[in-house]
Amino acid sequence: MSRISVPAVESATGATADLFAGIKKSVGTVPNAYAAIGSLNPQALQSVLAADAVLAKSTLSKQDQEIIKLQISTVAGCDYCVAAHSLVGKLSGIDQGTLKSIRQGEATNDPKRDALIRFVRTLQDTPGTIIQAEFDAIKAAGYSDVQLVDISLTIAIITFTNVFNRINDTVVDFPAVN
Repeated sequence: MSRISVPAVESATGATADLFAGIKKSVGTVPNAYAAIGSLNPQALQSVLAADAVLAKSTLSKQDQEIIKLQISTVAGCDYCVAAHSLVGKLSGIDQGTLKSIRQGEATNDPKRDALIRFVRTLQDTPGTIIQAEFDAIKAAGYSDVQLVDISLTIAIITFTNVFNRINDTVVDFPAVN
């Protein structure tokens, strides 16, 4: 059971009801994390959704975005986001074996994907400015300066939801990860 009491999605009013209606129209349901965030602070949820809309138009593929989100969530230990981004990653076309490899910290046998995972992991695990060799490696893998901005935005978005779900112990409403 989640730590924070959240009213039923159907009882939302005003801006929160509007946000929930948009989410429901887009994905068919309001995930528990969004229900909790939106009922407590609709502006925070709107910010997350707006940032996701920016990413939808970015030069990063949906698969790259999901790889980043799954990598960050796995290392953070956010069971909710690991389940969510395993499902969304699968829906974006990433096969189950690759998703499992990412969750287990193993190579995926795709050099560009593995370079992205290493880069994100380095950003997550090390303080301060990354060393030049790490910057050179992600650039050599084919990621542009614009994509480095999009990688940073993706990390920021998922970090917010990871932290909130870890605080709340949000009940996972996505399929179990195998």
